[in-house]
Amino acid sequence: MNNGFWGKLDKPFTILAPMANVTDWAFRKIVLETGRPDVFYTEFISCDGICAIGSEKFKGELYFKENERPIVVQFFTANPEHMRKCAELAVKMGFDGIDINMGCPDKSVEKQGAGASLIKNPKLAKEIIKAAKDGAGSLPVSVKTRLGYNKIEADEWIPHLLESDIAALTVHARTRKEMSSVPPHWDELGKISEMAKGSHLRQPVRPGGFGGQAGTLIIGNGDVKDMADVRQKANDYKLDGIMVGRGIFNDPWFFSSGTEHLERTPKERIGLMMKHIDNFEKLWSKDKNFDTLKRFFKVYINGYSGAKELRAKLMETKSIDEVRDMVNIFVD
Repeated sequence: MNNGFWGKLDKPFTILAPMANVTDWAFRKIVLETGRPDVFYTEFISCDGICAIGSEKFKGELYFKENERPIVVQFFTANPEHMRKCAELAVKMGFDGIDINMGCPDKSVEKQGAGASLIKNPKLAKEIIKAAKDGAGSLPVSVKTRLGYNKIEADEWIPHLLESDIAALTVHARTRKEMSSVPPHWDELGKISEMAKGSHLRQPVRPGGFGGQAGTLIIGNGDVKDMADVRQKANDYKLDGIMVGRGIFNDPWFFSSGTEHLERTPKERIGLMMKHIDNFEKLWSKDKNFDTLKRFFKVYINGYSGAKELRAKLMETKSIDEVRDMVNIFVD
């Protein structure tokens, strides 16, 4: 097994989750300023799209800088050959690792047989992992998935992934059907951690099967509140790392927060938003719809007098220049 950079991380390590139209370089640069995680991921990117129209059309999604390392590119597809080609691209571009999305519940992704649909197709899932490893050279390959599709079926699903000797496995502690509508099942992640330890010793994990070789790291994901919660959950469920998604929306300073939550001033929050907008403009120019930025307004514009009113006005803007004018008026 090739663990690559994963084997060099102190535990428990932290990861900023891959989120579509969120975790591009424009936002990751903000997180670098506020306090970075141990590992960055790109947004999830379509292998089928890259193979159909070329990687140049995905230069924004694939863009990263040296100070973000280690950084993992996340791909999704149901086509093993497309995955192999994209793994080769990841090597050429200098990424530190490749992650395969096997948990996204988006209907357009599932319609292709990718994302969470692969939970129902373990044979294809393993073929895609093999293709990624064939193209990855010395880069480590990891997977992000869920506990099951319609119900918790970790005992049946997870061993298939461990058998593929992946470097790391991130499990969102809910099923595809549950989405994010129920509390996460962290106790199930504890069971998966135990399962992986058994697999490291090449012990049977299901009739007729064996787990992966030593080294598969288990990462938990699901509604982690703060860094204290990160450490607690990693300890309680014997996890190697924790992936943070929506927690960063509640606190852009998430990864630098200690045991106490620090209140940030309106000036700090607005200043951070304007830096994000500048980054967005540099990265995308006019290649991405301005409305993509609006999902971030609540991240920065909240928790102080006048924030709700300013946010409502910002949601009505139609350009970056309008946002700048609006903010200048508010600050004055």
